[in-house]
This record gives sequence, structure tokens and C-alpha cells, in this order.
Amino acid sequence: MHMTLHPPRQYRFDDEYFFALCQANQDLRLERDADGNIILMPPTGSETGRYNANLNGEVWSWNRKKQAGYVFDSSTGFTLPNSAVRSPDVSWIRKNRWDQLPKEKQEKFAPICPDFVIEIRSKTDSTQELKAKMEEYRENGCRLGWLIDRIEKTVFIYRETGAIEIQTGEQVTLSGEAVLEGFEITITL
Repeated sequence: MHMTLHPPRQYRFDDEYFFALCQANQDLRLERDADGNIILMPPTGSETGRYNANLNGEVWSWNRKKQAGYVFDSSTGFTLPNSAVRSPDVSWIRKNRWDQLPKEKQEKFAPICPDFVIEIRSKTDSTQELKAKMEEYRENGCRLGWLIDRIEKTVFIYRETGAIEIQTGEQVTLSGEAVLEGFEITITL
């Protein structure tokens, strides 16, 4: 279960302070929502971590061949246009978008929303909170997102148009569509 800290409005954490807080507490997984609340997230279980690493590896392998962008793991924070700082389980950003950012911005929580994200529900995650996070990614410029719920054996596919496709079953085949051209993967839920 996540825990949320609600700082008083007059003490809202700015980008610099939040980055410093995260660096000083590297054993904690922290995110910041658009209202400035700090979300403490427990580490995932080993099985979820293994599953996440495999998906990240598949996206990385595709990108290595295509050289179309950059792949990031779940420890990477991004400052979204709405000021939230989020860390998707897997994310990818087009090369030209990332390369436009100054190096000093790339070193911190880069002010950019990934083009593609994957969130994987673990046993401690709320489906409603993850769905809200996926909508937040979409509203902030994400072009394609997959919410993988292995508990309910469901994948929610979020598109920039606002359309949400739902696939269910033991195995699901997913496509990178126009965002990750040529990427296709069959996952076991």
C-alpha cells in the first residue's frame, strides 16, 4: 500500500528540493503528484521485479536495433508538464525529444513526459490509482501506455486519443503501434 504525505500548501516542495530529498533518501521510492503531495511506494516483490526487468529488456532490445530513442527503468523520475514527478516501470522517449533537453535537465528529473510507458500492477497497488496515473501520463503527452494487471489478467492500453482498449487472458499480444514501430510482444499474465 502506498503512503501519501500532504505537506502544508505554504511548504510545497519545488523541483530542486524534491530532487534533493530523493537523492538523500535513495532507499525510498518517491513520487510527487501534481498537487505537491509526496507518495512513498514500497519496493515491488521479486516476481514483479523480474517481470518488469524482462519487459524493460524487450523494449531495450527493440530500441537497440531501431536506435529510435531511449529506454528508462523504474528508478527514473520525470517531471511531467503538470509538475508531478513520476517513475513508470518502463518508459521510452523519442531520440529527438530527449536530445533537445539540456544536459543539466537530463541529469535530474527531466521535464518531459515519456512517449511510451508501462505500469505493472503489484499486489500492493490500487488499480484505480494506477488507472489515474495512466490518464495523467496521457494528459501530459504520453502517446501509448500499457497498464499490466497480472492479478486480474488484464491489460489496459491507453492511447493519446483517449481511447482505452482492454485485453484479457492468460497471454496477450501487444503492439508498439506507431509509437514503437515494429515492436510486438506476447506476454503471459
